[in-house]
Amino acid sequence: MAAELSTSINIKEPRWDQSTFVGRAKHFFTVTDPRNILLTNEQLAHAHKVITEYRQGIVSPGLTEDELWRAKYVFDSAFHPDTGEKMILIGRMSAQVPMNMTITGCMMTFYKTTPAVLLWQWINQSFNAIVNYTNRSGDAPITVSQLGTAYVSATTGAVATALGLNALTKHISPLIGRFVPFAAVAAANCINIPLMRQRELQHGIPITDENDNRIGESTKAAQQAISQVVVSRILMASPGMGMIIYGFSVLDVWSVNPFSIPMALFNSMSVSRLEPELQEKIRANHPGVERVYFNKGL
Repeated sequence: MAAELSTSINIKEPRWDQSTFVGRAKHFFTVTDPRNILLTNEQLAHAHKVITEYRQGIVSPGLTEDELWRAKYVFDSAFHPDTGEKMILIGRMSAQVPMNMTITGCMMTFYKTTPAVLLWQWINQSFNAIVNYTNRSGDAPITVSQLGTAYVSATTGAVATALGLNALTKHISPLIGRFVPFAAVAAANCINIPLMRQRELQHGIPITDENDNRIGESTKAAQQAISQVVVSRILMASPGMGMIIYGFSVLDVWSVNPFSIPMALFNSMSVSRLEPELQEKIRANHPGVERVYFNKGL
């Protein structure tokens, strides 16, 4: 008879060493595996049951370590890390490769006419709004008004940037014109993400100690998290919408890099960088804590 699986495996952490690039890449290629969007509700429910029970010290009969890790990554790909709710399908990280390849390819192919710019920037910002909401940090709800404001503002900013740059580049090299979609996406990210996550900036995001014990909410952590997400989203678009343009500008092709993804979901900061009143609270109630940890979102 096979021995029962140990309950000491730390499934809060990734399976692979996150101090190495290869370990981080394996982790995120698994989380963003497009095949995960094809999983049925029954398969997701099974993974949820396995992981929930394992966290409570209950091991499903016959469960192997490989099956446990598979269930963990299925769980992570479909359920929000803070709220525990099932995420919107096209907002999940596993949908990013097919969705971004399609939308980015169309933005870079159909960028010369005003109707095309309007259509594809609207589609892109609609998709971004879903992704930003689905992958927000923290467990506080966001209102319909906040969602609407972020969506309209980001779409308007992206379209205005794209149309303005298109007008400026009509009489210069077509190669420069191919950067218009990238500039529009960068501008929209600077608007969309902070607005979509404005509640975090106002009220803070949950912070924990190294043992995952929640010790407060911090607006400083929210500022760091959101600024990092904005930068990473722009960098994610760079390989496909920027640098590769030079190599493929003579061809009317879709130049996208589906693997330009962020390599860190959780982040940390020193207690000394938090709000003064929160620093005092932590030092009074948790005197040994020097660093706090938080989910920065994606």
